[in-house]
Order: sequence, then structure tokens, then C-alpha cells
Amino acid sequence: MSGGLGAARDAIRARNSFLLTSHARPDGDSIGSQLAMAFALDALGKQVRIVNADPPPSNFSEYPGIDRIQVRPTVQIGNHLTGRGTSHGQSSAFPSREDALIVMECGDLKRPGVAGLDPYYTINIDHHIGNTGYGDVNWYDESAAACTEMVFTLIESLGVPISPEMAAHVYLGILTDTGSFHHGSMSARTFEIARRCIEAGVDPAATAQRIFDSNSVGKLRLIGRILDGMQLEAGGRVAVLRLDQALLDATGATMDDTEGLINMPLAAEEIQAVVMFKAEGGELRVSLRSKNGVDVRAVAVKHGGGGHKNASGLTLKDTGADADRALIAQVVEAVQIAG
Repeated sequence: MSGGLGAARDAIRARNSFLLTSHARPDGDSIGSQLAMAFALDALGKQVRIVNADPPPSNFSEYPGIDRIQVRPTVQIGNHLTGRGTSHGQSSAFPSREDALIVMECGDLKRPGVAGLDPYYTINIDHHIGNTGYGDVNWYDESAAACTEMVFTLIESLGVPISPEMAAHVYLGILTDTGSFHHGSMSARTFEIARRCIEAGVDPAATAQRIFDSNSVGKLRLIGRILDGMQLEAGGRVAVLRLDQALLDATGATMDDTEGLINMPLAAEEIQAVVMFKAEGGELRVSLRSKNGVDVRAVAVKHGGGGHKNASGLTLKDTGADADRALIAQVVEAVQIAG
């Protein structure tokens, strides 16, 4: 087992074919990391395939290479394909197993939600606290604002010029994982990489409009309903939002339309943290957001989740009212600890 940027670079140089994946329910950073890496591997003459458990959000549909992502949940990857699956893009059959697997944005091999990954020689690239170091090569950098920040550095280390397509995906990851430069481990390096992406052809205003200002009417209705039902705790310092399929149906919204909703209450000066309960597929998924010094990751970890200090998530196994209240109380405590 080896680690670091150099080990990841050398492992890639030594191999010819790669399977890329990231976490289920992909976001801008997971999609951006995979596709920026794919274009770089293309430039090196490598063979590349991308397999995810879930399709990319619809507002990423115009990004270059998005149709390369194969959506194949619960299928066996490799020579013995026996499961079933669908494809977001290419529908070709699986070839023989690739030389290596590159997993991005995942603390362990369960996070992708794709079967058959265990046998691969694995390169693990991540910026989340708590990564389990499951790869043959492990490179994680908790100081990176986004995984695409690491991918940019790796592409440069491989000696590949940054193309407009790579830059578009790197910038997508940084923009979305920092909440439009509102939170995360932002540094001078983050803004230097953003500057380099703009030099390579990214239009920051057009990108922000595509990601944040291209909502459906259903989403606008959903925003009104979910904020109208917002619950305030701790003297108005903690906001609680609740979402289920019935609310989506009533507003004409889709699950894609829920992206970014959790950040809206933080626009109020007094609100320091937000809890969103989302009933989805028989599970109660919980997203946590905060600002300033409020550490919501510490709450998520108690329930088997994780993420960043100001942006984390978890799945509640106990969906009863008491568990709901207990988690809210823990977020309130985190706010109080932060002062």
C-alpha cells in the first residue's frame, strides 16, 4: 500500500485501462472529478470507462462527456456480468476487467453502490475526513476544497495540458462543493486553480447561471412550500426542513430539484445550521449544513455518516420521532458549542 500524489501518478502511468467511479447520488464534485480524470487519461492514450450507481443531475446534461457515464447499479463489474443495469450514455457490454479502478470522493468501497469493485487494483482519491484508506494507493488531502482540486493537481503531475473540457469539470467541482465559494477548505490554491480554469476557457458567470439559475417552475414551488414549513430551534439558530415524495408530487418537482435547497436558510444571519430530512426509497436521509465554526460533521459521524465540517450527511436507520428529535438536539448542541 502506498500513498500520495506521486504514488497515484506512478500507478496511472504504469497502467493502460481504467474504471472510474464515485459515490452514489453524484454531485458536481463527483461528476467533475470523474470526467476531468477521464479526459486526462484519454490524452495519455489510456482506455477509460465510467460506471456509477445513479445518473448525473439533469442540470449537468450539457457538460462535455456526460454521456460517457454508464449507470449500472447492483451489477457485477468484470468478466462475469450476471446482473442487470441501464446506461445513461454508452450501452456497450462490459469488456474484460480493467488494469485499475480509480475511486474518487468515497471514504470506503461501499459508497459507490456498484457491485464487483473489490478485486480491482484501486487508486483512492478523496478529500473527506475519515477516509478508511481502502486502496492499494491512497491519496487524500483534507485541505482540498474539492476533489477536482486534487484531480487538477494530478493532471498537471501527469504532464497533461489542461483542456477546456477538463477545466469545465474541475471548475464545476470547486463551484458546487464550496456552495458557490461559501464554505469548505478554500485556500489560495483553490482560487489559483479556478483562475487557471478560466484561462482555459471557463466562463464563471455562465457556469453559475447554468448550475444555480436554471431551475424548473416545480423547484420554485417546492422552495416556497419547504421554507413555509421550516421549523426553527435553538432560538432561531437551527432550521429544520422536511421533504418527501408527497411534497414533490404536490409541487411538480423532482428529486433533482432538491439540490441546493438545504443552503437557503443559511442566508438568514441568525441561522447557523440546517437539518434536512429527506424520505427517499424507504430511507430517511439527512443532510446537514452550517456556517462559521459549527461542526455538523461531528453529528453525522455519530450516525455512521460523514463529510465536511460545514456540509455532511447520514442515513437514519431509526426513523421514529425520537430519533428525529435526538438528531436535532445534537445539531443544537453543536451550535451551542461553537458559541
